[in-house]
Amino acid sequence: MTSNRLQLNPTKTEILWCASARRQQQIPVGPMRIGDTAVSLVTAVRDLGVHLDADMSMTAHVTATVRSCFSALRQIRSVRHSLSRDALVALIRALVVTKLDYCCSVMVGMSGTLLRRLQSVLNAAARLVFSARSDHNATAPRTSQAEDHRAHPVPFVCPGLPLSAW
Repeated sequence: MTSNRLQLNPTKTEILWCASARRQQQIPVGPMRIGDTAVSLVTAVRDLGVHLDADMSMTAHVTATVRSCFSALRQIRSVRHSLSRDALVALIRALVVTKLDYCCSVMVGMSGTLLRRLQSVLNAAARLVFSARSDHNATAPRTSQAEDHRAHPVPFVCPGLPLSAW
């Protein structure tokens, strides 16, 4: 690398070993040396906003996305009484749905458990828009047409992701 006048920044450089859960025990532990620089080994990295973990299960990405979305929903909830419904929906689309949609093609093949966590964000957003309680039973009989939205949660749909995956 020095012949090309390239230099590693040890504070920003990380190594991620990708292996199955069974092979994770065979991976060396501790910093690795690349040239004269010691580079740390990590279990998850972030590249272009996508969190990749060593077993490629996407758990780190889903955890970070869900955390960020629920944080945005809490902030929106604190000002929702000052907003019209259209403005509320626009905020949710801009601050929550875009985070779920970003790089969703990397989620193909993800487990149903992780997809349900993403689905819970959309359900919480729908409850926020329609002022529904989080303990509302979606299978309970509805008393009015206004409660119809509670029985059908908003599905998490991503191009390339089969709906049968969740």
